[in-house]
Amino acid sequence: MRVRLENVTKRFDQVTAVNDFTVTFDDGQLTGLLGPSGCGKSTLLFLLAGLHEVTDGNIFFDDENVTHLSPEKRGIGLVFQNYALYPHMTAEQNIMFPLENLKMPKDEAKRVVQEMAELVHIGELLKRKPSQMSGGQQQRVAIARALAKRPRVLLLDEPLSNLDARLRLMMREEIKRIQRETGITAIFVTHDQEEAMSISDSIIIMNQGVLQQKAPPQFMYNNPINEFVAKFLGNPPINMIDAEIKNNNILIGSTLFGKCTAPDQKVHLGIRPEGFIIDDQGPLKANIESVEYIGRDTMLRFHLNGHPIRAILDSNLVFDEKSLSLETKDISVFVFDMQGNRINV
Repeated sequence: MRVRLENVTKRFDQVTAVNDFTVTFDDGQLTGLLGPSGCGKSTLLFLLAGLHEVTDGNIFFDDENVTHLSPEKRGIGLVFQNYALYPHMTAEQNIMFPLENLKMPKDEAKRVVQEMAELVHIGELLKRKPSQMSGGQQQRVAIARALAKRPRVLLLDEPLSNLDARLRLMMREEIKRIQRETGITAIFVTHDQEEAMSISDSIIIMNQGVLQQKAPPQFMYNNPINEFVAKFLGNPPINMIDAEIKNNNILIGSTLFGKCTAPDQKVHLGIRPEGFIIDDQGPLKANIESVEYIGRDTMLRFHLNGHPIRAILDSNLVFDEKSLSLETKDISVFVFDMQGNRINV
C-alpha cells in the first residue's frame, strides 16, 4: 500500500516538530526515516500511526484519507523501541493479544500465531515469557505481534536501539527479510545511518521537521541535494573545505582545484574521505600528520586550507613519505554555496 503525506504539519504549542511535509512512501518498500535527534522522525511516525493529531495537512493510505482516523482503524502495525511486551504473558499470548481484540476465532488465531512465529524464527519460544528471552528474541515477538493482525503498513520506531552491535546487525537483516517475504509497506525510524543505508529501499532525511531529500541510499550518498545531507551521510564524515569560485576556477586558497561554470562566489567544497587518489600530478599537496591502519583501509590525516582532512586509501599502501600529491574522484566531490545548496559544476 502506498502512503502519502500532503503538507503535513505538527505543532506542539510553539514548537513545530513536522513542517509542511509532503512525501510518498512507495508500495511494498522499506523506507528509512533518518535524521539527527529531535528532527521529527518519531513524531512523523506517530502521525502516520494516529497517535498524534495532525495540525495541518492530510495523510492518505492509497486513496483513503486517514488523517482523522483512530489508530485501530488505520490498519497499522507498530513496533516500539522498548518492545512493549506484556511481561506476564508468554510470547504466544503476546502475539495473540491483538487477534483476541479483533474477535478472531481461537483456532484461526492459533494458526496465525504459529505462522507469524515461524516467519520471525521464534517457533520454539512461544511458551517463554519476555524475561526468559534475549533482546533480539523479544524484538522478534514484537514484530510478530505487529504483523499478526495483517496490517496495511508496518511502522518501526528505532526497533534496534536497545540491542548490542552483533544483535543489531543480525536483526536489521531479519527485518529486511521479513519485509521482503511479506511485501508489506514498512517505515523504519533510526538515527543510525549505516542501519538505514543497509536495509532501506529508500531513505528520507529530515532536519528540524523539514524534508531534506528522499532517494535510494547509494544514490543519495553519491548525489546529496544539499550540504546538510552530504554532512549527515558518511562515516567518517565528508571533509568540508572553504573554497572560492573565481573566473570559472575552483580555488582552495591559492591552489587551483578544478573548473566550475557557476558565478564567482565563496563556496564550501565537500570531498568524501574515500574520494582521494595518490597522484604525483594531483593538485592537492598533503603534509601527512598521522597514518592509521584500520583493517582493510588506511586513514591519512592532514590539513587543507586550515581544515582537518581524513583520506581513506587502500590498506596495502605503505607511507614512508611525509608529503603526498593527491587527486580526487569526481563522484566524491561536491560544491555548495554559503546557504548550503548544491552547485552543479
